[in-house]
Amino acid sequence: MNCQEAASLLKKNIEQIMVGSEQSCGLIMMSLLAGGHILLEDVPGTGKTTLAKAVAQSLNLSFKRVQFTPDLMPSDLIGIQFYNQAKGEFEFRPGPLFTQLVLADEINRAAPRTQSSLLEAMEEHQISVEGTTYPLPEPFFVIATQNPIENQGTFPLPEAQIDRFMIRIHPGYPSPQEEQRMLKNLSVQAAAPQLSPVLDGKQLLALRDEVDAVRIHDVLLDYALQVVGRTRAHERIQLGVSPRGALAWIRCAKAMAAIQGRDYVLPDDLKACAQPVLAHRLILGGLSLGSDRQAEAVLAQILEEIPVPVEKFQG
Repeated sequence: MNCQEAASLLKKNIEQIMVGSEQSCGLIMMSLLAGGHILLEDVPGTGKTTLAKAVAQSLNLSFKRVQFTPDLMPSDLIGIQFYNQAKGEFEFRPGPLFTQLVLADEINRAAPRTQSSLLEAMEEHQISVEGTTYPLPEPFFVIATQNPIENQGTFPLPEAQIDRFMIRIHPGYPSPQEEQRMLKNLSVQAAAPQLSPVLDGKQLLALRDEVDAVRIHDVLLDYALQVVGRTRAHERIQLGVSPRGALAWIRCAKAMAAIQGRDYVLPDDLKACAQPVLAHRLILGGLSLGSDRQAEAVLAQILEEIPVPVEKFQG
């Protein structure tokens, strides 16, 4: 199975219970192949949790769902050391992060110290407790959801954690035709069947090797560096794209090319994944501070201003 076939299988599987998810499925598959974490952000009722659960059901990976709440503690995620009276010694009881796929539902409802307990796991795929480091199973992914318009009882994600999400997806509202289909199939959705897995961990790891083999021309790397550099020098941007973000952009472009059945990256691949990979990493200054939509508009302006290379990239 190659990346193109895997992406098609995942899309068809999720569409059994999720109407209008084609674009989101493509971005999710891109991130999975690139080995990155996913942030689903949109208004309530747009199917963020349903989409995340459908992805989990489609992948034959160990899975845990954590409902983030203000009273959630770091130990509720990473685990605890407890004294085993029968053995007369301390033992470590792993938390729900010790799995391959974690659904962090409404992640911004947890306190900052609890959110921070994800940092090491997301970046290094390991957890350190009481001086001991425990590796997490591979592949390891975090799919998080959050509501961007509700402030009461929520805590903004710190920049260090936002930067660890490879992509941010806005599922959005379905089209009128898709919403009509959803309403017609209401009784079917009420008893939606359990999806069968179409991919497993070994297959995902093998598909990553296919992504690694995708070539990207030096001219495209220069173009990507120009865009990244412009975000760091733009007058409206307080904090631009990090080196981690630049690496994520290139890796996602390679994954997108592989999904399209190519072993080389085109400029269209970079432009297609620029917004979901880069926009959430930008922090605007002044009156625009905290405005995600304005950050996307500024990024779109930068992409429009910097000329796209026109060379042939197949060679």
